[in-house]
Amino acid sequence: MHLSEEIGARLQEERKRCSMTQNELAEALGIAKRTQANYEAGSSDATAAYLSRVATQFGFDVPYVLTGVRTTLSEDSLSQVEDGLVKQYRSIPDDDQRAVRRILKAMADDAARAKN
Repeated sequence: MHLSEEIGARLQEERKRCSMTQNELAEALGIAKRTQANYEAGSSDATAAYLSRVATQFGFDVPYVLTGVRTTLSEDSLSQVEDGLVKQYRSIPDDDQRAVRRILKAMADDAARAKN
């Protein structure tokens, strides 16, 4: 298997992890289904813009797609609820992510104080 095919197979794996069809992902990204199919088949190399968008919009582990080495927690290490929360967090704007982090930190600090 050539490198482009390996990358394509990992793109397909990430898409399936998100429970999306090629058509659904292509439509969400505003690209042709054939383009998505070519990326996954390894007959075309995914562009940097495409990889950036799938990482930002859908949480694809792009370093894994490119190298085969995971950089995020494996999916089975999170409960279904936790996985849903991570996906929701990744889908909100940066300012909202910062607000969520502040809220969680305050709650964790309160919980730690209550234990002492």
